[in-house]
Order: sequence, then C-alpha cells, then structure tokens
Amino acid sequence: MANNREQWNPLLGALEARQEQARQMGGPEKIAAHKAKGHLTARERLDYLFDEGSFNEIGALAGMSHPAGHPPLAGDALVGGIGRINGVSAVAMAEDFTTKGGSIGHANAAKRSRLVRLAAEQKLPLILMLEGAGERVGNNTERYPNVPNDLQLVADLKGQVPVITLVLGASAGHGALTGMFADFIVMRQDAALFTAGPPLVALSLGVEVSAEDLGGARVHAHESGLVHNLADSDQDAIDQAKRYLAFLNPGSVQRSEDSYSRQTSETLLDIIPPQGNTPYDMRSVIQTLVDDGDFFELQPFYGRAILLGLARVAGQAVMVMANQPMVLAGSIDTAAAQKAAHFIEVADQLALPLISLIDNPGVLPGPQSEKAGILKAAGRMFYAQRRFGGKKIVVTLRKAYGFGSSVMGMNPWDKQAISLALPSVSLGGVPAIGSSAVAKLNEAESQRILDIESGAWVPADSMAFDKIVDPRDLRAELIAVIVR
Repeated sequence: MANNREQWNPLLGALEARQEQARQMGGPEKIAAHKAKGHLTARERLDYLFDEGSFNEIGALAGMSHPAGHPPLAGDALVGGIGRINGVSAVAMAEDFTTKGGSIGHANAAKRSRLVRLAAEQKLPLILMLEGAGERVGNNTERYPNVPNDLQLVADLKGQVPVITLVLGASAGHGALTGMFADFIVMRQDAALFTAGPPLVALSLGVEVSAEDLGGARVHAHESGLVHNLADSDQDAIDQAKRYLAFLNPGSVQRSEDSYSRQTSETLLDIIPPQGNTPYDMRSVIQTLVDDGDFFELQPFYGRAILLGLARVAGQAVMVMANQPMVLAGSIDTAAAQKAAHFIEVADQLALPLISLIDNPGVLPGPQSEKAGILKAAGRMFYAQRRFGGKKIVVTLRKAYGFGSSVMGMNPWDKQAISLALPSVSLGGVPAIGSSAVAKLNEAESQRILDIESGAWVPADSMAFDKIVDPRDLRAELIAVIVR
C-alpha cells in the first residue's frame, strides 16, 4: 500500500505541473500586454461567464505533449468546458490570444470539436469567445490525422441548442467562420472580424486596408448586418450573453400575481397617434406592453425600420417584432427584412412566442430598394413567419399595406394564436390615396376607397381580425393569450 502511494507521487506531480503550465497560458509578459489593452484573459472571461466554482474544464492538457517534440502550448490556445450560468449548464470555449495568437492547431481543433459535440449531445447552450488568428501556420506540414471539423458541427447545432458568439478582439479565418452560425453575435466596439486579415488582403488583392475598415464593429453592426449587438468591454459582451440566455430559462424569473391581472395601458393613448402619417417611437409602445418595460433589443443598428428583441409578458419570455414609424415611416427595407427573418427563425427554434406589432406602409419601393434585393429579402421574411410554428400574436396598430402586412403576419388565417387590431387601422393593397392616383379614379371613387380602407370596421365585419381592442386593454389581451 505504502509502496503504491510512493509510486503515484511522480505521476501526480507531473499532472499538477502540466495543469499549472496550462493555467499560465502564454506567460506573464503576454498576459500583461493583453490586459493592458483592456482585455480579460481567456480564463478570466470564462470565470466571469460561469457561476463561481462551477467551471469544469475539458482538454486542459491538449497541446502539451506534441508527438514530434515541439514545445508545449498551454491548452493549445483554447480554454473550454462546462459550467453553470445563473444555475443553468452550458458549454463555452475561449480562444487564448496570449498563446500563439489564439491560432488553431490540431489539438486545438480536436478540443473545439469535442466541446461542440458535448453541446449537441447534452443539449446545452454553446458560447464561443473569439479572439484568434484562425488556422495555425504550419498545420499542413504535420502528419496529424484529419480531425472532426467543428465548422460542420456548429452548423449542425442550428435550431438544436442556443449558440452565442462573442467577438472580443481580432478574429480571422476558421474561428471567425465558426462563430457566424450563432443565433446571437455580440462584438466589442474595438474588435475586428474578417475572412482574412489585412496582411493577407494586401498580399492577395494588393489592397491596403486597416482592420477597422476591413471588418470593424461599425462595418458589421451597421452595414453588413453580420453582428447583432455591440459591447464596450469583455464584461459588457458577456453580460449581454447572460441576459440573452436568461430569457431562454423559464426558471430564471419568478412570475408575480400582478403579472396576470388585467392591466390598462393609458399611456398608449398618448404614445400612438391615430393618424397613420404621424410618426412615434415604437420602443415606447413595446416598453408599455412588456413586464417592467424590460426590452432587450437585438441588432439595433441594422435594419432600423424594424425593432426586434426579447422581453417578458406575464413572466413568459417572448420575441417582439415591431415596425418603427420613426424610420422610413415603418417601411420594410432589405436590411429590416433580413434581420426579421433571422430572429423569427430563432424564436421558432427556441419555442418563444412571437408578438408582431404592425404599423407600416409596405415594403420599401424604388430603384435602390430593388437593387438591394428587397423582393428576395421580404420573401425570406414571409417564408420565416409563415413557417413559424409557435404561438404567434399579431397586433395591427395603424397602417398595414401590401406585402408589408403579409410579412408581418397580418394575413387572415395565418396561424395566429390571435389577431388583434386597434380602431385606428388603415388597410389596403397599397395606401388608399396613392392607389387612387395611380388608378386615375375620380374624387367620388377615391373617397369611397378611402372610406373602405380606413378604419377597423369593415375588416372586423369580414373576420379579418379576431378582435378590435381599446389600446388601454392591449397588454391584458396579450397576457390572456400568452398564459393560456
């Protein structure tokens, strides 16, 4: 017995030494330089994400014993494992920029694949923290066997478990591509994201460009639409990931008895002008309707004519989709349709009820809109809402014209759990005044069309809506459907 214990000592000592070397990441100098730029280390990021003491690391010794005798690399530039976030288990991995620039070697690739498989097999959310250079130079010179491709595995997670990507520094190549399959992508304001970085762009295309201009936060949050939300720091990005996940955890919020009471929303009478051509801020409407005014907006800088976000109604997490009359009068442009299609699909995959608040004069017309692909984007949005299989609650507040009403889910008999409208609604294939001019109708005919298409009474008579409601009762009507 005693002899056995003595024989264990060298092995346990070697294990502790290797584990300690892995914990040191790229070493004190590289860690200090990284932190001096305002970044957390990979391990600090995971500690901030997970509940205290809950992190169970996977693959800490990967990269420590290269078969060709290469120097050991702490964790092979990737730290990951399973932990709890607000009491709920999740898988997370963080690229370690202090070790080989966070690049992906063969052991790193195997670890990534193992962690993604864990998320798939155990049905756990996956959080990817990116700050790395992509595939490691020299990988193709090593006679490693092919390893499972995590790019394929993350793509397979779509619709199976929540996937969140946090871009916390410069991210290029394979790592960046993997992160793009996420439901929700948050990027630091000073981060960068690209298929290939500036040096490779200069070498292959002869174009000199800065990291910010090539793939900075403004490019992807405002122009490409790739990134959904921006963050000021690592902590801010991780906090947003936690908030997003909290909406997907039914046990994270205690429902109060007050949540179920029939509440009136007097302020909606002050917020919403009955006249369809008067703008107002739809965010104020959403905040009035949801619990405690708490609306977590998603992708606020892109496709601003539609608001998308997570909220709770009577304690139940919901996805809210709403036209924004303050932007393009609520007209749906290509960016807005693309954004909406993505998050309708996310809501469907995560079994969240969808609340659609409609006030738009249609999809955006004109040559620029057509060249931007409005028909294709609006078609995808229509397909997404038509395929939505959950509880769909549609509220028409004022304007609803043409295909703009259809993509928002207003069509009668479109699988709504309920279809509501305010008395101020105005409907039609195209706005009544414009359609009369195009059709060259006389004054009497124009007035007749205006009378038919303005107001809720004719569509209510034909069951185009289930109910016409007083704005003050709208929250109560939502609650009645949400909790049933």
